[in-house]
Formats: sequence, C-alpha cells, structure tokens
Amino acid sequence: MRIQRRDLQIVEMQMGPMIDMVFLLLVFFMVTARPVKPESDVGLSLPGTAEQDSTLDIPDEQRIGIEAGGRVVLNELAVGEPSDRDLPRLVATLIRFREASEANKARPMVTIDADDAAPHQRIVDVLNACARAEITGVTFAMEGEEEP
Repeated sequence: MRIQRRDLQIVEMQMGPMIDMVFLLLVFFMVTARPVKPESDVGLSLPGTAEQDSTLDIPDEQRIGIEAGGRVVLNELAVGEPSDRDLPRLVATLIRFREASEANKARPMVTIDADDAAPHQRIVDVLNACARAEITGVTFAMEGEEEP
C-alpha cells in the first residue's frame, strides 16, 4: 500500500482579532483603574493660633455693665452709647475674648450687670451682641453683688 503524502498547509495565526482583544483589555483596565492621588492634592490644615512665649492671664469672665442712661460698659471701658443699637465695638471685643478663651481651652463667660433703671431694650441689645459673638455662657449679676 502506498502512502499518499498530503501537502502540509502552514497554519497562520491571524493577528487582527488578537490585537482587537488586547486593545479591549487595555481600555477596560484603564477605565476601571482608580487614579492615584498625588501628594500635592492632599489637604493640609495649619493651626490658626500662634504659640505664646509667656503665659497669658485671661480673665475667666467679662463683666458688661448697662447704666441707667443706656450706656454700655465692658470692664470699666465704655463700648456703646445709648443711641448705638448694634454695639460693634462690644461685638468685636467679645469675639476676640471668645477666640482667646477657646485658644486657652476655656469657656467664655459674660456677666451682665444691668442697672435697675436701664431700659429693657438695651439688655436685649447686649444679649444680641453676645449672640453675634457666639458666646453662649451669659449670666446676670444678682442685686447687691459687687464687682470683683
């Protein structure tokens, strides 16, 4: 018996579909990968207060006096006249006091010492100034209580 020889065909691998699959996989991994956050984009918060070299004695509370005529006095310093309803000097001073108290990890306290003849609207004006300065520790002085 005679064996017939067959012509062997050379098998070629087609590169087109393989290249398509490689590009599809490349696109898939590029889309699903999360980008790495560079160090320059990381948020950094610096402290807002400076360190004190020497100890700073801050009074525990501020005493606001309201006189009979409507004048407002903060620790013996006049900060509001009877015609001034907004009390901007008082608000600015109370904001600085609150920030200093919070820097020293203390609660800001305000005592209101109103004269018996002081108008009630003036007491409300002082309470509004304390609210604008974000001070919640507000008390009223008792009758007959003397200043320290």
